[in-house]
Amino acid sequence: MSNESGWIMSSRSTGNGGSCVEARRHEGLIEVRNSKAREAGTVVFTTEEWDSFLFGAKRGEFDQLLAD
Repeated sequence: MSNESGWIMSSRSTGNGGSCVEARRHEGLIEVRNSKAREAGTVVFTTEEWDSFLFGAKRGEFDQLLAD
């Protein structure tokens, strides 16, 4: 079984000009990019960092960053 995956788009992204975030597993890491600026590159996380980020997001640790 391959540990690789294709790019997936956030379910929160919209098709009408909204924010578009894509992520994939590649070479044992998690890559994240802006689908509208792919040439800008990716942000890369270890699986441990990604798990920690998701855990914190689910617990609301980043809610203060949301727009009013």
